[in-house]
Amino acid sequence: MRQGGQPNMQKLMLQAQQMQQKLAAAQAALAEAELTGTSGGGLVTVTVSGSGEFRKVTIDPKAVDPDDIETLEDLVLAAITNASEGVRKLTEQKMGPLSAGLGGGMGLPF
Repeated sequence: MRQGGQPNMQKLMLQAQQMQQKLAAAQAALAEAELTGTSGGGLVTVTVSGSGEFRKVTIDPKAVDPDDIETLEDLVLAAITNASEGVRKLTEQKMGPLSAGLGGGMGLPF
């Protein structure tokens, strides 16, 4: 209920608390998630948390050619890029609905 054109502060505080709880839950889900990026048909695999922490790099010995380090570097970079894209998509999925509600969802002028 508005009084004199002002938003109901109690309602706004409740909505802010609910949004904070949803945000914390989404952040926790991201931190627990693990995504894998691969390249070279699985020759290089990178594991990263949903919060962006790289946890593991696996390189198949078949990818290691001392006379062609550049290809291995490219494979590692491609796997990292692939894993990072997975993190971006997961973050968008988990956080997108929360950020969409910030605009006017709480009656705040954004």
